Amino acid sequence: MEKETKRILEKIRQKRREKKLSIINLANSAGISHSHLYYIENEKVIPSIDVIVKIVKALDCSFKDIVE
Repeated sequence: MEKETKRILEKIRQKRREKKLSIINLANSAGISHSHLYYIENEKVIPSIDVIVKIVKALDCSFKDIVE
């Protein structure tokens, strides 16, 4: 997995924790399964851009916050 991809996945986990959301709560808000989000956060799968956008919207932050 590329360094940039790992950084993005770490940012997703960090933002979720900052907002004190469980994996289940965030997954439900994003419209994805909690197991899929778990695999994303634990770097088992690389999410599509569509899924990243859903997560970003559910986290109520900007795409820029996640990729920078």
